[in-house]
Amino acid sequence: MNRTHDTAYDGDLQGRWSILVAAFFGVFASFASVFIFTFSVFLKPLGAELGWSRTQISGGFALAAMTVALASPVIGRLVDRFGSRTIILPCASIFAISFASLSWLTPSLPHFYAVMFLIGIVGNGTTQLAFSRTVVHAFDSRRGMALAVMMAGTGIGSIVMPALAQAGIDHWGWRSTFQAFGAMIFCVSVPLTAWLIPGNSGAAVRARREGSPAGLRSPLFWKFVTAFFLMSLAVNSVLAHLSPLLTDRGFTPQLAALAASLLGGATLGGRLLTGWLLDRWQASLVSAILFASGAVGLLCLAISPSKEVAFASVALVGLGMGAEADVIPYLISRHFALESFSELYGYSFSAFALAGAMGPLVMGWAFDVAGSYDPVIGGFAFAGFAAALLIWRASR
Repeated sequence: MNRTHDTAYDGDLQGRWSILVAAFFGVFASFASVFIFTFSVFLKPLGAELGWSRTQISGGFALAAMTVALASPVIGRLVDRFGSRTIILPCASIFAISFASLSWLTPSLPHFYAVMFLIGIVGNGTTQLAFSRTVVHAFDSRRGMALAVMMAGTGIGSIVMPALAQAGIDHWGWRSTFQAFGAMIFCVSVPLTAWLIPGNSGAAVRARREGSPAGLRSPLFWKFVTAFFLMSLAVNSVLAHLSPLLTDRGFTPQLAALAASLLGGATLGGRLLTGWLLDRWQASLVSAILFASGAVGLLCLAISPSKEVAFASVALVGLGMGAEADVIPYLISRHFALESFSELYGYSFSAFALAGAMGPLVMGWAFDVAGSYDPVIGGFAFAGFAAALLIWRASR
């Protein structure tokens, strides 16, 4: 396993934590937090003023999501070659300007889709995919916790950003809110990255190579990718359908919303717990247990209508979701050369994103066919158990 870390940070604790501060706030103001978690807040105001259907607006989200998935390996390769700061600064700047430019939308759908496509191309250049390379070079013995703290930026952003977006729309309208978010992205991510992220990504950039990284030819890497895909498929299937699933069982909308908040809180807690455990226990065992916990939550959600069991199940699913976010970069950094870390992470992220898009679609189709979510949730639970077994056996 690869335990090399950049000697530029030996003994420089302040430098390491400065990098972590930049990474935390960078992902807090990134594509993952700002775009994904506020999109639904803007959906109805856009439709009401511009005359677009929800399908047309959702098409923009799907275009951005698929573009992110396709662009992730390229973004990762560029980060490996040129360093984190060199890629983050232009991507964050373009993302900020593009997001602010949504305030100038007209009823022209091609204009909207063009902005969504551009956001998708640069999106992962603003997220943990771009920042992780610097973090894994700066931290070795505390790498798990460092990655967890960075990922907590996304978790807190997912809680804060929708409320900020709604408040902005209520007080100033959606156009001014897009502009305010664009300014926030630019003022948070760009200066912190320029100031605190080293120009060489925290290490001499040793990835100036030709051809694909060796990890892409490793069966172990593709076993990891398969496990990440299965786990993402399992837990993200419930994320988009949690409220209707619970209200179908007699939950009030308020209780369903509380369960959604619990899911978010458990996901954030799962990230921090996973990081702490990864630094103290065998990574394969930690990963397998936490993935299996998420699968247990799905299985209980499928077989028990009890409100108490449902809330406990949602918490376990959130734990599994939070664990996967930390496990992906951690295992890649420990098992493969850091020189190709970001590109390998990019391929893994593509699988994660593809499964995250497929899961909710399968859930919706299964409900339309069977009139119930329970059978398909049971199937997703077994996908989670398969992911836990695969990650345990492969990592060992």
